Amino acid sequence: MKKYDQVYYRALAIVLLMFTGAVLVVNCLTPGKVFSESENRMLQQLPAFSLQALGSGKFTSEFESYISDQFMERDFWIGLKSDADQGLGRKESNGVYLGKDGYLIQKFTPPGQEDLADKLKAIQAFDQATPGLRKYMMLVPTAASILEDKLPPYASGGDERGYWDKIKASDLGDIRWIDVFPALEADKEQPLYYKTDHHWTTQGAFLAHRELGVPMGFTPRNEDDFNIRQINNQFYGSLYSKSGFRHIPPDAIELYYPKVPETVSVEYAHEQQSADSMYVMGNLTKKDKYTVFFNGNHGLLRITTGSAEGRRLLIVKDSYANSLIPFLTLHFSEIDVIDLRYYDGNVRKLMEERQIGDMLILYNIATFSEDPSIKALADAVE
Repeated sequence: MKKYDQVYYRALAIVLLMFTGAVLVVNCLTPGKVFSESENRMLQQLPAFSLQALGSGKFTSEFESYISDQFMERDFWIGLKSDADQGLGRKESNGVYLGKDGYLIQKFTPPGQEDLADKLKAIQAFDQATPGLRKYMMLVPTAASILEDKLPPYASGGDERGYWDKIKASDLGDIRWIDVFPALEADKEQPLYYKTDHHWTTQGAFLAHRELGVPMGFTPRNEDDFNIRQINNQFYGSLYSKSGFRHIPPDAIELYYPKVPETVSVEYAHEQQSADSMYVMGNLTKKDKYTVFFNGNHGLLRITTGSAEGRRLLIVKDSYANSLIPFLTLHFSEIDVIDLRYYDGNVRKLMEERQIGDMLILYNIATFSEDPSIKALADAVE
């Protein structure tokens, strides 16, 4: 090797060592972060050391996560990697596609047949144990199936429709199936889904509430009955955080305010708090601005409205329901809202104590497929 080459490689090695050392020093001197606003998640903290944790591999695994999560200027490096991937033509990251017109679309991955069978058995068992309850079920398609034309070439959103068809074709007993696919597909040129988030927009929820009207026995409102206001136009949602894709325009959030004002009281049962609005406007300053609806998800909410119809509704749901519930307050006097991921009570007992006459199961298909908590309905009848 020539002397010049030796000097060059030695110099390069010294530069790399100096850079690595500087990174280690900066990482050690920089206070650790607890939460990542851009990724919308808690960051790994320095794990406690013990011989048992070291031997099991738990300490090593958590320490690697700690180094990754607390790496200096982590958001900058994530953005740089995303830019490089996009420059190379890559259209997928962490199960999220970079679609047309700036849409981020999450790929649907159905669970195994056994998981679906267990969920259906739980729903069927609850139905059989509550013969006097009027029950309805709406599984909402995600953007992966409604906006397939926005997917990159040769990309597949997963067989979401096939999974949905299997559930619809199953024996749901007295539960009435609400098919919202046609309504969403007919208006899919409208902004029915956020571009950076996995939820539907308030406009999408409005269309779905209209599909509930005839089966549930109420007359749904028209858009003319509302003052539609954009309350924020800087919303970067869950898919933006999950994918790492950057340089994407933010979403806007709209609220539908009835032109005839309504009186609403919201009781956060587990937190022992109450509010006179379904909207927490202060959350618009936070990363997860979708929590403007009911301050996010809770085990049990109890909503009292000014409706004179006297009907009581129980909703078992995921976060898709949060933006739809305000439309239902116009038709029910009391609405109990349960998120089984956070609720440890007996659903059947609650229904009987509250003398509830109607029940709506409302999930998006992806959450229904991934989340096992719906099986807790079976526990309520044992």
